Amino acid sequence: NEIIDTYDDLEPDGWRGWVHRSGGPRHLHNIFEMGEPFERLIDHSSWVHHMGRFVGGDDGLFIDESFIDIRSRGGATRIHSGAHKRRIRTQFRFHNNQFRCGQINILLALNDIGDGDGATMAIPGSHKSNLLHPAFEDPKGTGSGHSLDRVEAAVQIQLDAGDAVFFVDCMAHGSSERTRPGERRVAIIRYGPHWGNDRYGYQPSPELIARLTPERRKIVQPLPPKMPPGVQWTNRRIDE
Repeated sequence: NEIIDTYDDLEPDGWRGWVHRSGGPRHLHNIFEMGEPFERLIDHSSWVHHMGRFVGGDDGLFIDESFIDIRSRGGATRIHSGAHKRRIRTQFRFHNNQFRCGQINILLALNDIGDGDGATMAIPGSHKSNLLHPAFEDPKGTGSGHSLDRVEAAVQIQLDAGDAVFFVDCMAHGSSERTRPGERRVAIIRYGPHWGNDRYGYQPSPELIARLTPERRKIVQPLPPKMPPGVQWTNRRIDE
């Protein structure tokens, strides 16, 4: 949290090094560039083996999105995803006694998240459903245009600081509305198979790649750029 505080003055759509603040919700993207404490999250022992199991043990891993979500009073996330969309990127699949999930989300609480704090909400079992949940078609009647507080069958996931929850992305999810003062802070890391690509096109800096352990580098950049002999990949900013 102390590191995150140093980015408080970053304007929307602003950059600091290789860290970007989005122009809409208060998200800080490319968080492994924020320092060694965040690098440890890449292959954290609390979850990395679970990620390998559910993505598919022989398919390798890739992180296609990493960001800090900072939410103030009145903020919420609408209902989204759901298995009815059948997207390969976010799919849930179990075949021949092996999971093949397209995207597994880690949500790490950076402070306590209880009643009124804007907790994540999800609809259990929706990752296997072929039917569209009515909330997707009735935003005014259910509140799904803003939060999941009145969405039928949605459950709230309250966390203590340091708790992590993971779920397949095709489970319909969102959040409750934050009604209390202060901020909700979470780190979100999305894992998929090694052949994926970054959701928004963010790239790791050469410095990050150079200092990562081989195990972490293989997750952040499982397929290094393949180029002709004599060509060196630098990934430098244009203004450098």
